[in-house]
Amino acid sequence: MSLPEQCSTATDTRARSTARGEVERARLMSDVRDLVAILRRQPNELLPFEWIRHLAPLGEHSLGVVPIEVAHIIGSVDRYREFDRHYLPKEKHLDERWIGVRSAQLQGKELPPIQVYKVGELYFVKDGNHRVSVARRQGQAYIDAHVIELNVTVPPEESDTLVDLIIKGEYAQFLRATSLDLLMPGHREILFTTPGRYDKLLEHIRTRQYFLDRKPERAGLPPVTWEEAVVSWYTRLYVRIVENLELHHVMFRFPGRTEADLYLWIMDHRYFLTQKYGHDVGSEEATRDFRKHYAPPAYKRLGQRVQLLLRGKLDPAM
Repeated sequence: MSLPEQCSTATDTRARSTARGEVERARLMSDVRDLVAILRRQPNELLPFEWIRHLAPLGEHSLGVVPIEVAHIIGSVDRYREFDRHYLPKEKHLDERWIGVRSAQLQGKELPPIQVYKVGELYFVKDGNHRVSVARRQGQAYIDAHVIELNVTVPPEESDTLVDLIIKGEYAQFLRATSLDLLMPGHREILFTTPGRYDKLLEHIRTRQYFLDRKPERAGLPPVTWEEAVVSWYTRLYVRIVENLELHHVMFRFPGRTEADLYLWIMDHRYFLTQKYGHDVGSEEATRDFRKHYAPPAYKRLGQRVQLLLRGKLDPAM
């Protein structure tokens, strides 16, 4: 063996030895993060790309090869069980591939771009999971990637669960059915904490359209359009209840719930009170009465806030 070959072999051996020590420490760190995640009741897994279908993407297009932020890579197409949320390797059988990538990096070899899907501002790895793991472990800020962007109406967030993505997919379908994002640019986000609620909003809009059409002042006028009903529902019903939630500090009494959750509950309560008293009590009175009779007691709210804080689901200022 020639001297250059001997030097090359020695360099490769040192690089692989260094890489082996690093991957073992990375797996240990993964175990530690798993334990912390269990104690905090937080997920420590990558998001499966399969979940993104719930967002009902409208199509995709290529962005070519561009540098992307490593910290925004939060999922994988088919290796989501082999790495944790921080892209640390979880299984010993991953060591050799990880070592191969890291040792090549230590020897200054150029690595090919990874392949990813972009969804909103987040990325899912199609090819190159070990390169991402090594880059993340080394604190690398950017990595070159061939990017395919999916067109979604409601983008995901890093903390989303499967249920969150299902709800966001339903929200996307609601926006397409109502064109609310086009009719009312900058409208308040309407997200629930449980699936299957947007059909009720569509019922409210259809009911609004029906009653608007039958107002005496509309005699002789063309029928109320769907778009007019959507705008009227949003500005005259939804926003008014949200304003009352803020006015009477209702959200603070329902930790973990959203404005949309409270909107539906209060609309149902308004109907109940109207039937009880024989006249429409209005949204503000319904809001105040609901807050008075249905807010959890203080000790339960405190427990709910603690759980939400531990799971990273509540702003500490709330």
